[in-house]
Amino acid sequence: MSPFDPSTADVTCSTPLQPAARTGAERPDIEPRRARTIALAIGACALVALCVAFGPALWKFFSDGAVVQAWIAGQGPLAPLAMAGSICAQVVIAVLPGEPLELAAGYLFGFWGGTALCLIGELAGTLVVTALVKTFGMRAALLFFSREKIESVTWLRDSKRLEAVMFIVFLIPGTPKDVLTYAAGLTDCPTARIAAITTVARIPSVVTSTLAAGFAAQGNWTLTIAVVIATGVLVAAGAIAYRRLHANGNA
Repeated sequence: MSPFDPSTADVTCSTPLQPAARTGAERPDIEPRRARTIALAIGACALVALCVAFGPALWKFFSDGAVVQAWIAGQGPLAPLAMAGSICAQVVIAVLPGEPLELAAGYLFGFWGGTALCLIGELAGTLVVTALVKTFGMRAALLFFSREKIESVTWLRDSKRLEAVMFIVFLIPGTPKDVLTYAAGLTDCPTARIAAITTVARIPSVVTSTLAAGFAAQGNWTLTIAVVIATGVLVAAGAIAYRRLHANGNA
């Protein structure tokens, strides 16, 4: 008889069976997550390295508003075109924040120049957005906003006094103007009227940004802080007013 006879072997096993290996479909896909983590870590390290290498020189340059504005003036018409184009792109690509560009315009071009460039860029952006939405409808808005976000401002479209409400909403500091620009395009209001209403109504918001940045460029920090505080108060009051207007629906 062989040393091992299967017929007499104890079929019980004291060691519990190991679970079967997971198939690829059952394993959580951690590779994309790991890749994103590595990419973020590399990006953060690169940003820190750039700040260490060039931060002091850039801070020294940009902390002197007069020097910066003189340099900008030396770039000819390219600089204002680039600024207005950037603001236009921000309105169209609505996920980008607009406030930093308005501040940059005021710091680089002064109060009057910065305000003019902001309004020109935002007018151009509004015309592009309105044309896209009126041509492609909701599909254009869904490129940047969820359907829920768009539907949260449908009360604007259904308002009995559309143009008046549109002006008030854009006039209030702190309102979500990007999504409202797309929502306005979904209304029956003509493109030219939307552009005119929203551009004029944006003036207070633009002025507070460019005024604060212009004072900062002059080194007048007292007035800069005063404008920032006043802007914060207006934004807080505007947020309350917007919520009430939103709650009223067909205002």
